[in-house]
Amino acid sequence: MERQYKAGMDGTEAFESRGNDVTVANPKTVRSSDFLLRLLALALTLVAAIVLGVAKETQTVALTVVPTLPPLNVPVTAKWQYMSAFVYFVVTNAIACAYATLSLVLSIANRGGKSGLALMLIILDLVMVALLFSGNGAAAAVGVLGYRGNSHVRWNKVCNIFGVYCRHIAASIVLSLLGSLVFFLLVVLSALNLHKKSP
Repeated sequence: MERQYKAGMDGTEAFESRGNDVTVANPKTVRSSDFLLRLLALALTLVAAIVLGVAKETQTVALTVVPTLPPLNVPVTAKWQYMSAFVYFVVTNAIACAYATLSLVLSIANRGGKSGLALMLIILDLVMVALLFSGNGAAAAVGVLGYRGNSHVRWNKVCNIFGVYCRHIAASIVLSLLGSLVFFLLVVLSALNLHKKSP
């Protein structure tokens, strides 16, 4: 039985056997894409946590105590620590960043392609997707309240006063959302790779 090996330009390997072509994924390409995606997830979640972590803005707000008296000018500071949803968001991104660092080490250690470790990484990647989506949802809900307010419960919008702070929040949510999508892509690619290995 004759088999001839051909290396493809797209990261695949082709084997010719009795006139039939069989194309399989190159393990080195799969490992390098896994490594790059994990590195990207680490960077996105780290930057998302830092962008919101340094978000702070102080503005002077006119506060009316008694309608007959002139308003008082009071300095007000907006920080991420003042809202539990933002605290949860920063913590979830910090956890995802720490996990991305650990998973980089584990994926490098899994050069032999052990299916037990690969399955554990898939499950933990899926946990990170859920964790990040929940943190993004909580922060986005509070962000929408800050941007629009809620007249039914008499919550005033604050993004017209704290514009820089709100832009930090929006940028951080977008970065974290991209990080969660990278983790989701890792789950899909790892599951497909594990499926190809199974008989």
